[in-house]
Amino acid sequence: MTWLVTGGAGYIGAHVVHAMAAAGERLVVLDDLSSGDAGRLDGLPEVPLEVGSVRDRGLVRRVLREHAVQGVVHVAGKKAVAESVADPLRYFAENVEGLVALLESCRATGVSRFVFSSSAAVYGAPDADPVTEDTPCLPLSPYGQTKLISEWVLRDCATAHGLAATSLRYFNVAGAAHPRLGDTGAANLVPMVFAALDAGDPPVVFGDDHATPDGTGVRDYVHVSDIAAAHLAAARALSAGSPGGTYNVGTGAGCSVRDVLRVIADVTGADTTPVVAARRPGDPARVVAAVDRIERELGFRARRDLRDMVTSAWTAWRLLQPR
Repeated sequence: MTWLVTGGAGYIGAHVVHAMAAAGERLVVLDDLSSGDAGRLDGLPEVPLEVGSVRDRGLVRRVLREHAVQGVVHVAGKKAVAESVADPLRYFAENVEGLVALLESCRATGVSRFVFSSSAAVYGAPDADPVTEDTPCLPLSPYGQTKLISEWVLRDCATAHGLAATSLRYFNVAGAAHPRLGDTGAANLVPMVFAALDAGDPPVVFGDDHATPDGTGVRDYVHVSDIAAAHLAAARALSAGSPGGTYNVGTGAGCSVRDVLRVIADVTGADTTPVVAARRPGDPARVVAAVDRIERELGFRARRDLRDMVTSAWTAWRLLQPR
């Protein structure tokens, strides 16, 4: 079957495309290139790129029909928490309205398999350790809200229209499978530290008085190559007749902010002694995924550790950042 990957020229989406193509899946990519880079698809001449938005129903329906698409992996969307707080309407338009438009196009063309890139942001500040897929969802940002609403939309379409849909709630993504696929933004901890080092500034740690072994927040960091492998596993399960489901994607192990800084110092040779700022409101001490469900039902387990993430991310950062 052929899969449409939306946002397939973005950081995470391109990793999904490369992983699925390497596994022999037939693909077509749809990306408006607002934050994606067509160069990430170099070396994949068999994967056509269609430029445009998932909100363009005419374009999407043409792409679905012309490429005989039978399943969608939906990675496209806005994902910066702070930006979503500043401009919530944009996030609801892009993430929720975009999903609705895409699903309308799927229904019109008979596409009935759907993998959705969701986020652990749906949980907010969970009072659970580890965080299971049944932990109450109380998102703290418009970004997290759009992901949760999108999951509800998929659930209701599954009930009403027989859509087989899987939502992947991934945790803190880092790393690169290849330097050219690296993350050029600085919205997550690892690239934020790299950006500070480039600027000659110390990294900032928000709070060192959490109830954790070293006082800094503990999170579940997962390599982007493992994220891509989870999308492949979810797609193949749907191809085999699975009705879909909701799954955490993480390692099941936590690393503190100071753990991350120590590994970055070791890999880069830089001084990562931080400046400590006040805790951010709502920041939980520890958020680590329960990963038994995805291993049991999809046969997926993350395989790469924090050093793999930092080393590959640093190699990509040095290649991709302007000097």
